[in-house]
Amino acid sequence: MNPLFRTKNIDQLIADSEDPNHKLSKTLGPWSLTALGIGAVIGSGIFILTGTAAAGETLSFKSVLHAPLLDLLRYGPDALSTVGRPGAGPGIALSFILVALACSFAALCYAELASMIPIAGSAYTYAYATLGELFAWIIGWDLILEYAVSNMAVAVGFSAYFNDILDGLFGVRLPKELSEPMLIEGQFTGSWFNLPSFLILMVLTWLLVKGLRESAGANNIMVVVKLLAIFIFIFGAAGAVKTENWNPFFPNGASGVMTGAAIVFFTYIGFDSVSTAAEECRNPQRDLPIGLMVSLVICTLLYVAVALVLSGIANYKTLANAAPVATALKQLGYDGIRRWVSIGALVGMLSSLLVYQYGQARIWFAMSRDKLLPDFFSAVHPKFRTPHVSTVIAGFVVGIPAGIWDIGTFADLANIGTLFAFIVVSAGVIVLRRRQPERPRGFRVPLVPLLPMFSIVSCLVLMMSLPLQTWVRFFGWLALGLVIYFFYSRKRTQAVS
Repeated sequence: MNPLFRTKNIDQLIADSEDPNHKLSKTLGPWSLTALGIGAVIGSGIFILTGTAAAGETLSFKSVLHAPLLDLLRYGPDALSTVGRPGAGPGIALSFILVALACSFAALCYAELASMIPIAGSAYTYAYATLGELFAWIIGWDLILEYAVSNMAVAVGFSAYFNDILDGLFGVRLPKELSEPMLIEGQFTGSWFNLPSFLILMVLTWLLVKGLRESAGANNIMVVVKLLAIFIFIFGAAGAVKTENWNPFFPNGASGVMTGAAIVFFTYIGFDSVSTAAEECRNPQRDLPIGLMVSLVICTLLYVAVALVLSGIANYKTLANAAPVATALKQLGYDGIRRWVSIGALVGMLSSLLVYQYGQARIWFAMSRDKLLPDFFSAVHPKFRTPHVSTVIAGFVVGIPAGIWDIGTFADLANIGTLFAFIVVSAGVIVLRRRQPERPRGFRVPLVPLLPMFSIVSCLVLMMSLPLQTWVRFFGWLALGLVIYFFYSRKRTQAVS
């Protein structure tokens, strides 16, 4: 067999994870996994994108690079125009349900592979066991991009939100020189360094090094706080709902609902981070599927409830702003609830940062253990039993750029990377069903290969809706990764094979 497509034996993968030098502590149960999923999926977006998707938006494509690839293929040069994306109106609740159904197909595929291969690394490890070393490297390199870019953007957002809360509560703002990015769209802002974004990542890095039990405990607390904030909004503002705001419920018909679904899809990205914790589960065959599916269901119910209340307390046409929930509550005079929403948004960012930093370090750890990255990335702390070197390096790799650049313009890179991972995982289910049909599975995806194929097609369509420049950057990142693989990583794996 061509060594590029050499797969790793699942039994060997599991045996390697038991090596005392690389063994992680098994401390997680189903509810901690569910909290990880909620922590990753529900961030500040629940209070922001809900309004944007309901109201719709106007986009201006200044060049070929800014236009969605699907529009360029369909309309050619006519895609370069200012276009309106019709809002879903109150029907955004249905948009959330449709997206949840689409994500559930990928989640089911993750659940089957995670129950079979309870190893750190998520989609990277699944690709190594099903499609071969080259695909494993590509998806691992892709996941590094996904986790890093996502957290850079969130950290920058956290800094801005933190400054606003300081101003609102105490009338104090941090100096611009120490609280804003140095560069925005290539232009110097006069800031020296975005210190809050860097410091919060360092605090979370320290927490992750201390141990998964402590990190999971902190995440559980943050999840409770932001759930409390969401429930306060839902029940506190429900009395102000005016049913006439729900009429018409679907102002732009099916087109608006689908547009809303395309916008809010990215609020669901993150549930796959549950599978990165596979190696630290006490009973992965049972607990991983529970964590994946329950977190997805809970998040969907919360998204739908927030969407219904928000579109009920304000006309959907007024929600096209940066903080639609806070603005609607301010107009109602509900300042107490608005403060809770602000706290929930800030804590939502914190928990997302924590879960993604956790997942990123586990990807590096797994790739290093397989000799695709230097050995020091798979070092395990003798006391805390965490991949401390990977965790610390990941903290600086994300923290320093977050202190320098405004990463918001690169957010689509995280989206395309995640969708690509979903495709690989879905394909892996089909491959393993054919190659190893007899292997025990703690969870089985129904209707194989139809359901995984539907997942693949759905992800491809969503990838095609992303701008051409995102595809260019994505392939540029993959090209850099392939250079590293052929000149470094491949030689290391061949030496030990």
